[in-house]
Amino acid sequence: MDGMTKAGIDKVARSVAPPRARALRPRDAATLILLDRKGDDILVLMGRRHAGHAFMPGKFVFPGGRTDPADSRIPVAAGLHSEVQANLTAGLGRTSVARARAIALSAIRETYEEAGLLIGRKGAFATTRRDWQGFAEHGVMPSLEPLRFIARAITPPNRVRRFDTRFFSAWRGDVAVELPGGGPTNELEELVWLPLAKAREADIPDITRMILEELERRLADDPLLRPGGSVPLYRLVRNRFIREIL
Repeated sequence: MDGMTKAGIDKVARSVAPPRARALRPRDAATLILLDRKGDDILVLMGRRHAGHAFMPGKFVFPGGRTDPADSRIPVAAGLHSEVQANLTAGLGRTSVARARAIALSAIRETYEEAGLLIGRKGAFATTRRDWQGFAEHGVMPSLEPLRFIARAITPPNRVRRFDTRFFSAWRGDVAVELPGGGPTNELEELVWLPLAKAREADIPDITRMILEELERRLADDPLLRPGGSVPLYRLVRNRFIREIL
């Protein structure tokens, strides 16, 4: 378990959200780090948040957002790999299989909404959920099988917004449909594919930089990003921002 200095804690905390008088319970959230290979480089998809957003305005981030518990009921072409599911349901708090499924599916939904990328397999898909209609319209059945669980981070207390975020990764080849105009929400005004080294130098939140470093270490050990492996959790404990393994 690694600790950070008080200055480091404050820096990460400021990058997540401004302070709040009373602590909030963190809400489940999910982020997807989509990767592509170009020669010897591995590229990562990032988007710039609109300057008018209250949360991290103007920062480059991965597609992602809050989890909707109803996402757990969305049919899929293939479920989570057993080792990925085991890591998602382990560790701090109680994460049921249904909750883990909802968190993972929210990463896929948010990637469609913000980036116009539909992860899954071509085939008939029907749902009454409005936020999943894009998959039905383009004939894509969502699939959880490609997702790899990379890291988890909990926003420090006394922030305006708090999230318990799970960071997933997948490859561009797992995208069944790429919409040229981006996603329907337009939350990200600029989508770019950056080499990992360039991504770390971009205007990104400090926690995002830390997650990219985690991803690079994992890719160095396993370039194929196979299921399983250790998953770090970042959280504040007794005024120390720590890294522990789930």
